Amino acid sequence: MPAPAQRRTGAPPPREPLSPRRILDAALALVDEHGLGALSTRRLGERLRCEAMSIYHHYPSKQHLLDAMVDRVLDSLPRVADDADPIERVRQVCHAYRTMAHRHPAFFPYVATHRLNTPSGVRFIDTMLALFRDAVHDDELAARYFRVAGYYLIGAGLDETAGYAKGPSAAEPVGDDYIVDHCPALVQAARFFRREQWDATFELGVDALLAAMAADAKRVAGARRKR
Repeated sequence: MPAPAQRRTGAPPPREPLSPRRILDAALALVDEHGLGALSTRRLGERLRCEAMSIYHHYPSKQHLLDAMVDRVLDSLPRVADDADPIERVRQVCHAYRTMAHRHPAFFPYVATHRLNTPSGVRFIDTMLALFRDAVHDDELAARYFRVAGYYLIGAGLDETAGYAKGPSAAEPVGDDYIVDHCPALVQAARFFRREQWDATFELGVDALLAAMAADAKRVAGARRKR
């Protein structure tokens, strides 16, 4: 019996049909490996073994593709347990968001500054606001703490994935001897800036945020009982 054509000719296996999921997987992998500047339909087509124009059948522009990539990474955040204490649910969300930033460090700066005005984006904001509302029992406080958490999480994510240590340097940076001679506070603090200290620093900030939320939730509950 003759061998199958693939074995006889050494032809590559059939390609998996192109789909939005495959395109997003390839786009995120490309950015993770080579940075956002490397993202193009031509390079995606090479990864997917398809013509670049085929991608436009699913995403009519690069902006549509980027929007979908943002939605994908936000949708990848795990759901927090509905039966958990609301304050602890906020803690879980904070850690999940930071994990997402580290999972896609080259793409996170784009996520951090992207306006979440797609259907998935506004649903994400609405879900987070409801979570903060459950934690502090007040609409104004929920809105403000949601924003405060955003400031903290975006800042931490940017600093840890693309921030100070990777930023532009002075034309003539000072040496260690100068710092030792002129910056004693920096010398004492420097060991706490190392990567192995990031978890403890992040947790300190989250603890401070949650302690303030818990105190305000208690105050709101007390004020309502007096009415």
